[in-house]
Amino acid sequence: MSLTDLPPLRESLEAYGLVANKGFGQHFLLDLNITRKIARLSGAGEPTAVIEVGPGPGGLTRALLETGARVIAVEKDARFLPLLQVIADAAGGRLSVIHADALAVDEAALVAEHAAGLPARIVANLPYNVSTPLLIKWLTGPFRPQAMALMFQKEVADRIAAGVGDEAYGRLAVISQALCEASIVMALPARAFTPPPKVDSAVVSLVPRPERPRDALIAALERVTAAAFGQRRKMLRSSLKALGGTDLCNAAGLEPDRRAETVPVEGFLGLAEALIARG
Repeated sequence: MSLTDLPPLRESLEAYGLVANKGFGQHFLLDLNITRKIARLSGAGEPTAVIEVGPGPGGLTRALLETGARVIAVEKDARFLPLLQVIADAAGGRLSVIHADALAVDEAALVAEHAAGLPARIVANLPYNVSTPLLIKWLTGPFRPQAMALMFQKEVADRIAAGVGDEAYGRLAVISQALCEASIVMALPARAFTPPPKVDSAVVSLVPRPERPRDALIAALERVTAAAFGQRRKMLRSSLKALGGTDLCNAAGLEPDRRAETVPVEGFLGLAEALIARG
């Protein structure tokens, strides 16, 4: 059997008696036209490795395999493993199915074991309940993907791609954009999913910046943004008081009476540098 011989996704779900698990935040994309578009937008293809998280019935998995990519699918829900193995059997050795929690896996080790030597991307229709922790892990952790194309709730996608002064601008935007070029590349209505969630979704493209901030600066940035946006209605001299307040702002060249939502990413990086300098 080849990929083209696989039955439609709905038939596969019915054959295995599978339904979405709300506890895992599962919502399936069964329209292969949509999953193929996501695969194209992700830049997946030969020769690349793709880590896919939460493949479920394998709709996006099939589309990624069609590009020629080597796919490593990480699935926590054991119910889907037999169905994913059917796809693996049809994929000519280009799909590895890993039963694991994506929050706990070592992505670099997975690529070394299953796709050694290939540049790696992360592409996923993320389970809603762990999407933000996974993003922070991939942004700030040791694994360095070539790029990421990730599906989020539209509200979360807006928070990642928001510009300074936007209502959605906050800590997630600052950290994401300090490390990556972030943009929404595709919007999807709730009706595109099975079962449909209560909100719309969007795919965010994240491409790492050529020069990654050093680890100490990233850690300081996390501290500064947590304090500033944790009390976003306060002026920086108040919200950052525990970190240096007015003195910290002056060292970064920022007016202490500004509020967090008016400070661009570069300003927060300056605050992080000033925090490091304070020791």
